[in-house]
Amino acid sequence: MQHEFEELARQVNFLNIYKARTTVYRILKKTHLIHYTSLSEICGCDIFIKHENHNPTGSFKIRGTVNFMSHISDEIRESGIIVATRGNHGLATAWAARNVGVFCNVVVPEHNNPEINNAIRGLGAELIIHGKDFYETKQYSEELSDQLGYYYIEQGNEPEILNGLGTMGLEIFEDLPDVDAIIIPVGGGGGCASLIRVARAINPEVRIIGVSAEKAPALYLSMQKGERIITDSADTFADGLASRSLFEVPYLIIKEGISEVVTVTEDEIIDGVRMSLMHTHNLAEGAGAAGISCAIKMKERLRGKKVVVMMTGGNLDREHLLWALERR
Repeated sequence: MQHEFEELARQVNFLNIYKARTTVYRILKKTHLIHYTSLSEICGCDIFIKHENHNPTGSFKIRGTVNFMSHISDEIRESGIIVATRGNHGLATAWAARNVGVFCNVVVPEHNNPEINNAIRGLGAELIIHGKDFYETKQYSEELSDQLGYYYIEQGNEPEILNGLGTMGLEIFEDLPDVDAIIIPVGGGGGCASLIRVARAINPEVRIIGVSAEKAPALYLSMQKGERIITDSADTFADGLASRSLFEVPYLIIKEGISEVVTVTEDEIIDGVRMSLMHTHNLAEGAGAAGISCAIKMKERLRGKKVVVMMTGGNLDREHLLWALERR
């Protein structure tokens, strides 16, 4: 099995990412990279936000699903697909599947964000609610795949998803060739792994800084212990960081290429949501705001640098937004 994951990791490379841009740009537009003076003054460096929250489904995930759908076989097109998600991956898959006319099942855990659920239904996908957390949802999705013949998309281990995600890295280097550091929030690791492949091919000196939640420390522990760690829980406000482990393929890439891992507290994540609204006038979900929190936390070490912060998503529901704004 390890050999299989190693082979999949080799398929995630700069050439395939470069090829993916043609597919992605047939459907999606390049996202903005914007310099924010007020954030830069706070951090003592030049802060540029990469606005992946401006994508059609509000996150970077759609890049990967659009590229994946362009490579599916006739057999998969005929059988349909199934995914497990807490939000952004399901939204992106439903959007991309509708775009090519593929039947899509999206399985979410109980008590999932109701606004996300409604959006998934609105995109024409079949919404299935099962499991107390993502891992029970994932197991159920695999069972339905075996029983009913749907193709199960394991997002972090699909090379064409990761190659599609890597196109955001190409855009960063096009717009800011002399970038010194890129800060990216990490859940399952697909976005970070793809970014590493691009950065190491173009400029290996650029620092790739991964951000995880203290309450979802799988990335941090895996890098500390030198092995892929599965934690007992990942109970964080930031759904996009709420992963009990990295996917196998991203782990193989990240362990060799990441520069540093920084953890942020729940209070720091919530502060990031408020800072995003105040300084960029953008709504960022918890994971999407974690990069800003990280930049502020690291400001002494980033002083004088050109830093890109990935705002990976903006799908924060009204209830949690109000809670974040009122919390002290």
